[in-house]
Amino acid sequence: MPAAPQFPAAPNRVALKRALISVSDKTGLIEAARTLVGLGVELVSTGGTRKAIADAGLPVKDVSDLTGFPEMMDGRVKTLHPTVHGGILGYRDAPDHAAAMAEHGIGGIDLVYVNLYPFEATVAKGAGFDECVENIDIGGPAMIRSAAKNHAYVCVCTGPEDIERVLAAAQVDGCTDLSLRKDLAARAYARTASYDAAISGWFAQTLGEDFPDRKAIAGSLVQTMRYGENPHQKAAFYRFENPRTGVATAHQVQGKELSYNNINDTDAAFELIAEFDPAAGPACAIIKHANPCGVALAGDLKTAYARALACDPTSAFGGIVAVNRRLDAATAGEILKVFTEVVIAPGADDDAIAQFAAKKNVRLLLTDGLPDPMAPGWTFKSVSGGFLVQSRDDARLTAADLKIVTKRAPTDEEVRDMLFAFTIAKHVKSNAIVYAKAGQTLGVGAGQMNRKDSARIAALRAKDFELDLTGCACASEAFFPFVDGLIQAAEAGATAVIQPGGSIRDDEVIAAADAAGIAMAFTGVRVFRH
Repeated sequence: MPAAPQFPAAPNRVALKRALISVSDKTGLIEAARTLVGLGVELVSTGGTRKAIADAGLPVKDVSDLTGFPEMMDGRVKTLHPTVHGGILGYRDAPDHAAAMAEHGIGGIDLVYVNLYPFEATVAKGAGFDECVENIDIGGPAMIRSAAKNHAYVCVCTGPEDIERVLAAAQVDGCTDLSLRKDLAARAYARTASYDAAISGWFAQTLGEDFPDRKAIAGSLVQTMRYGENPHQKAAFYRFENPRTGVATAHQVQGKELSYNNINDTDAAFELIAEFDPAAGPACAIIKHANPCGVALAGDLKTAYARALACDPTSAFGGIVAVNRRLDAATAGEILKVFTEVVIAPGADDDAIAQFAAKKNVRLLLTDGLPDPMAPGWTFKSVSGGFLVQSRDDARLTAADLKIVTKRAPTDEEVRDMLFAFTIAKHVKSNAIVYAKAGQTLGVGAGQMNRKDSARIAALRAKDFELDLTGCACASEAFFPFVDGLIQAAEAGATAVIQPGGSIRDDEVIAAADAAGIAMAFTGVRVFRH
């Protein structure tokens, strides 16, 4: 590791005399170039950026005028040269640096404005391997990192928002101050880090390497929040590059700023509702504290909401509502009768949006579609000193997947109820029990330390809201380790049970089901959620 040189203190104000500009995103380029020229700044540029500036009638040098070398190898080599990096990295007030710059005719570069080849966008459009590789920028990150390292003298910009800040600061006397340069340096390193994370992630995916030795995660800041899960915690919301449809891509039509808990619960609601294909019929889910308190199917969205609400209207107060179809005015009117924190939908009619306008604090999010619940992806969870990574839970069952293990086989109606209940149980915190019938949840037991309590609590909720469990299906997201949970479900009125199976006491549980006249199916699939 190099020893730290004894440099003079960095100056606060540094005049902008020469700028090197090379951008793939040319938003605002000509306006920025014109302002810099007006401030007396000499422009140096490359390729298409230089041409765009010159075509606007502005004076600009080609980088080859500095290096004495033309761009070569299809533009792969143009800025990787001592004249460029010496001009960026040279510490102006260090005698040996100044002497080297003078000896080799290296002029200082005071502003580096570079945004990178669009690697992320190239991958997102499904380009082939070779095209993706060609869009890995080399010279750009090198210049950005050089400029950020030498922020004592150099301003670095990686996007239009950065150059706007520099131009605003320079309007006073053509200078930038040290605090701005430091801030831009930090932003620059974050950009190159996220760029490298995207490249490393793409390479790992291309090679089929799910868990490489080093895994980088990068996101762009969407929102700094007033607080986190609790008022004494700090929080912010970040969006991945090319995110799947959901909360991170949603457009907030109206309502108060989303909180940490709002986003967490709304994500849970939307991931659940995405399980139900809108082509198969309307569906509605109501979520509270990341658990479903009511989910239902119906012939229309308004009825689906009413059936979901009936499962647990007490918990629905202050909850999150998600629907799988375009929100209509009639449904919006029903939703707004109950205090609701957030409503998320693939879209909304103008009349529905107008209904929400009368309740300005209610947050309405529109996503322009539903995510594919079967699409591959990863979930992350932080632990002390590290993080866990796993593939998304894309388990989905059909009637053909079920293994009937009892003497009595379920009816077709019971099979539909079992599959519906098991789909909901996948989105309930473990231990989870869900009672359902005719496309409606009747009771949900979530997050208990034993399965019997979950079964009992789910039944009590149904009783509280006068919902009849007779003939319902019961879903358990994991096996019954003892017969007590199954007996509790049978006593509540369940006539069909769906569970993964796999307990050492499966035979006892099956015998208890047979004794109660219950039809039971094993899935072989566990859907724990913690």
